[in-house]
Amino acid sequence: MLDKLKEPFRYPRPEAAASPGDSLHKSTQHGLGRMAERAGGGKPKQRAKDAAGTLKRIWRYLIQYRAKLFAVMAMVLLSTGLALLGPYLIGTAIDRFIVERDSGMLLFLVAIAAVYSLQALTTWLQSIWMIVIAQRTVLSLRTELFNHLQRLPIPYFAKRQHGETMSRMTNDIENVSATLNSSVISVFSSVLLLVGIISVMLSLSPLLTLLTFLVVPLMALGMRWITRRTSRMFRAQQRNLGELNGYVEETLSGQRIIKAFSQEDRVIREFRQRNERIRLSGFWAQVISGFIPKLMSGLNNLSFAIIAGIGGMLALKGGAITVGVIVIFAEYSRQFTRPLNDLANQWNTMLSAVAGAERVFQVLDEEVESSDESRAKEVRSVEGKVTFRDVSFSYEADGNTLKHVSFTAAPGETVAFVGPTGAGKTTLISLLSRFYEPTSGAIEIDDRDIRTMMRASLRSQMAFVLQDPFLFEGTIADNIRYGKLDATMEEVKEAAKLANAHGFISRMRGGYNTRLKGDGAGISQGQKQLLAIARAILANPSILVLDEATSSIDTVTEIKIQEALQRLMEGRTSFIIAHRLNTIQQADQIVVLQNGAVTEKGSHEELTAKGGFYSGLVQGQYVLEP
Repeated sequence: MLDKLKEPFRYPRPEAAASPGDSLHKSTQHGLGRMAERAGGGKPKQRAKDAAGTLKRIWRYLIQYRAKLFAVMAMVLLSTGLALLGPYLIGTAIDRFIVERDSGMLLFLVAIAAVYSLQALTTWLQSIWMIVIAQRTVLSLRTELFNHLQRLPIPYFAKRQHGETMSRMTNDIENVSATLNSSVISVFSSVLLLVGIISVMLSLSPLLTLLTFLVVPLMALGMRWITRRTSRMFRAQQRNLGELNGYVEETLSGQRIIKAFSQEDRVIREFRQRNERIRLSGFWAQVISGFIPKLMSGLNNLSFAIIAGIGGMLALKGGAITVGVIVIFAEYSRQFTRPLNDLANQWNTMLSAVAGAERVFQVLDEEVESSDESRAKEVRSVEGKVTFRDVSFSYEADGNTLKHVSFTAAPGETVAFVGPTGAGKTTLISLLSRFYEPTSGAIEIDDRDIRTMMRASLRSQMAFVLQDPFLFEGTIADNIRYGKLDATMEEVKEAAKLANAHGFISRMRGGYNTRLKGDGAGISQGQKQLLAIARAILANPSILVLDEATSSIDTVTEIKIQEALQRLMEGRTSFIIAHRLNTIQQADQIVVLQNGAVTEKGSHEELTAKGGFYSGLVQGQYVLEP
């Protein structure tokens, strides 16, 4: 993160905002996500900007509520017709009751009042019904996006900032919601009103209609100039907002490190720089799009002057145009520019919404975790024999993370993986749990290829106790019960006792009903680890994975954790990833990995006597870096 701060910052031109991949910071990984930290290989799919295609996809969500949508359109048709009828009645009243002095003016005024009252009612109904449609549409879109996120593979989250993904879930979808609430009706109503105004105007006076249209080319040129510039600015604004959210999420997760290294000023400075990018893109988008109402207002006044001047001269000369017709045209000319103005304003709003919707659909277009093979079957129980047969794997096409790895763990046996950073220890576990698939070779459980097992049932036979245990917001009991959702409170307490967690839980004011905040804020790292062990005990797995489960723990707490782990490992096939050798010496089998290949296998005594890499570690009391 800090290397970017050394570079001078240059404010971008609004037209040339930073690309989505610039200055991305690696987000803090939790839980199983740590297993995918090496998965930064491939680039995310790039999709062409396709506003028409995005609008079609949004329409597929709207059409699900076709009954209400058709009702809204009916109200729009009715309100548009009434909007056209009002000025016509006013012009007719002027000719009949003021110029020609006919009787019955009161009844006519009542009719005009009724028309405008009914128009207000239909406008209110269409707004209410469209809000209902928009909210249900956004509910469906948000639900689909969240469900899709749960089906995405671990590598997807390893390559992206969590905050940027959250921005698509919240800001971008809310942008779509706001647009659907107002823009859809406004655009449809404006188009209908334009068609109606032109039709009535042509029937009354083709000449005045032609004069009114003199301002249309000026409007079109102005609109084209404005929208061509604002569209990319709105896209840049949404992109910059997503990057800022990602940076904020990163700094909040890394507060302990930021304060430990006294980097508050640097973080604040970079936040200001990112915030300034949003201000610049948003400022220029709003300033240029703000020309639209000014342009329309000026052209509207010009159109009114042309109609009043030329229409007045024609009326004075005794032509076919009356004073009432001039009034109708004056009102229609105002209404003519209003829908154009509305279309222009809504166009900019829709551009912003389309940019947000594109970002949402990009996530929805990401490939989900591959489906189970047709031959895959559910696994209800396993003995725990695990075999790696000549397994190779690479995160990238041009290299091998693992090379021809082979070993067998007997049921109930404890296997420890030792090796320097990047040797492939965590990758082995990622392959065993099918977060990734081997490039070649096979992994078997009980002599059965794991690809013939349904992923969900395979993972249900496994439990993980990681270096950084993740706890959800909720009660302590709920977090332990995450390993078995239907567990009773007695089972939860029994698991906590076996994990040596019952003592500190009982001392808390709420006991097992004590509510934890996000990621277990408020309790120590050791207490988090004990709760994670209790969760694994309650899950009662056949295969257990311990990924540096006792690191960064004080000696007393480590003893409690070791006791709990011994109970947890009893009778289960266990895999230990450790960097302190004293935690793995009792393992039945130690597998030494170097550069992705197995260089040594055997017990602690066998490897020590062998005089190889492991023996050198023991003699030097060397602690492998995590």
